[in-house]
Amino acid sequence: MCRNIKTLFNFEPPATELEIRDASLQFVRKLSGFNMPSQANREAFDRAVDEVAATARTLIAALVTNAPPRTVTIASVSLAHWSASRKSPPRSI
Repeated sequence: MCRNIKTLFNFEPPATELEIRDASLQFVRKLSGFNMPSQANREAFDRAVDEVAATARTLIAALVTNAPPRTVTIASVSLAHWSASRKSPPRSI
């Protein structure tokens, strides 16, 4: 589940509200163990996602760096390279 959480800091354009919310949802899913909470847990689950998203926004706004902002294209290429390096070559029969 957490492999879907992407780095959101120091990007140009900056992370969108949807990206922050999606990362927060993945984080709460991982912590709770629920992909989809029951009706009894829905309110607590949704509140946790809202609180994590608010904290993430605060964190991203407070962080500083001297590094130039990364672009989505550079991050995508890096991710594709990392993903390709993790895949084992096909086995010959």
